Amino acid sequence: DDRLSPQDANEIAEACVKMAEVKTGALIVIERNVSMGDIVSASGVAVDAVISSQLLINIFEDKTPLHDGAVIIRDNRVAAASCILPGTQSEIGKELGTRHRAAVGASEVSDAFIIVVSEETGKISIAVDGNLNYNLSLDDARMILVEELKPKKEVLLDDEFVDEKEDDNDENA
Repeated sequence: DDRLSPQDANEIAEACVKMAEVKTGALIVIERNVSMGDIVSASGVAVDAVISSQLLINIFEDKTPLHDGAVIIRDNRVAAASCILPGTQSEIGKELGTRHRAAVGASEVSDAFIIVVSEETGKISIAVDGNLNYNLSLDDARMILVEELKPKKEVLLDDEFVDEKEDDNDENA
């Protein structure tokens, strides 16, 4: 499944907003269908932990061993940290730094949803499909994160609801 649970989406959004407020730089890659396995094995440190805002904030805390590089989220887990992503060869704004170049580069070679928190400005940017939506307000970023990352509604939910109604009718008979 390429979607996060609502709780995981909120944990990531919360971490990004809190890091933005104190200008802690961050780079978070949320894998969808294309694995970033080669990048993780070449440069990253395996983590394999439950997603929590506290863990993400701690990983990106300045001067900690894993704060440089990207965190990879895979299968609703923090899979790895300190991963080096490929930088883009495309022209992006001169005011944008290494994290932004890496986010765009990784989004060009995968279908990942990539979040950047700027340590310079405290702004949140999102890279998808080689495009960077940058300098988002905290409110806009939170809305996009939760909306993009939440599970898709399944048709099966409607069927289950119908079945429950039928069960209720059986009890009243």
